[in-house]
Amino acid sequence: MIKDNRGEKLNLRQLEFFVVLAQTEHMTQAAKKSNTSQPNISHAMTMLEQEIGVTLFEKKGRNIQLTRHGRIFYEYIAPALTEIEKGQKKIQEMVNPDSGEIQFGFIFTMGANLAPKLTQSFHQNGNHKIKFEFQQGNSNQIIQMLLADRIDIGICSKVSSDPELIYQILTQEEMVVVVPLEHPLANYDNISLAKTTQYPYVYYSKQSGLRPYLDRQIKNLKLDLDIICELEEDHSILGFVGQDYGIAIMPNIPSISSFPVKKLTITDIMDDRNIYLAVKKNNLEIPVLKKFYDFCLENTNKKWD
Repeated sequence: MIKDNRGEKLNLRQLEFFVVLAQTEHMTQAAKKSNTSQPNISHAMTMLEQEIGVTLFEKKGRNIQLTRHGRIFYEYIAPALTEIEKGQKKIQEMVNPDSGEIQFGFIFTMGANLAPKLTQSFHQNGNHKIKFEFQQGNSNQIIQMLLADRIDIGICSKVSSDPELIYQILTQEEMVVVVPLEHPLANYDNISLAKTTQYPYVYYSKQSGLRPYLDRQIKNLKLDLDIICELEEDHSILGFVGQDYGIAIMPNIPSISSFPVKKLTITDIMDDRNIYLAVKKNNLEIPVLKKFYDFCLENTNKKWD
């Protein structure tokens, strides 16, 4: 609805009738093009003129034509309606389940494997016309992007219980210890975390979605770590460990093998490190997003465990 200078609401349908009548200058033709009756057109124009406070049309023989005020009004309304139509068409294209657009965000560890596999498999399952735009960040950043509508769907840790969001467990990450290649612990393949506490740790910072999980596991195991450095991103942690700055607990990601470190299996019983698919509740009404959301949940654990 659009308000006139008296606060009355102009009806979009009235404006559509106005533009058609202005272009045809013939009541019967305007009614036919608008798929309505002539009395409906006439009534709509009477109401429109009352709401605006000026006469928009005047009779000219059997036809009608725009008044001076009507011509000025048309110059603004016609392009405005065209832009509205373009906007409607763009939104319909974006949400089309066969050719829409998806803003997809994921935490850094998921960018090496799961996120590209999901996207590629989704395209290969008859969805190649659907376009993706990608964003990466830590879990807190992914959630903030979801809440700000900068992304439509995200893969992250559950670090927020915002009522606007829905979380579904998508997959789980194995946690490992990484140590420098020449470190005393490099002689082991498996280790209990209690045997690592005498060595300094490179640890995840409070900005990381992994931090609350690690803090919880360390507390459950009643351990006291010597944390000398805190970093947010996995590859930075691997870089510091590779330079013998300390050891670290981190997800078992493929890129570990690219750094001068050794990976050790943790023998302690730890809680599952769950990774979630997160989305705003009302976004699941968008056809293209619901299609991808269902695909992710139906295929991830079955296909890539």
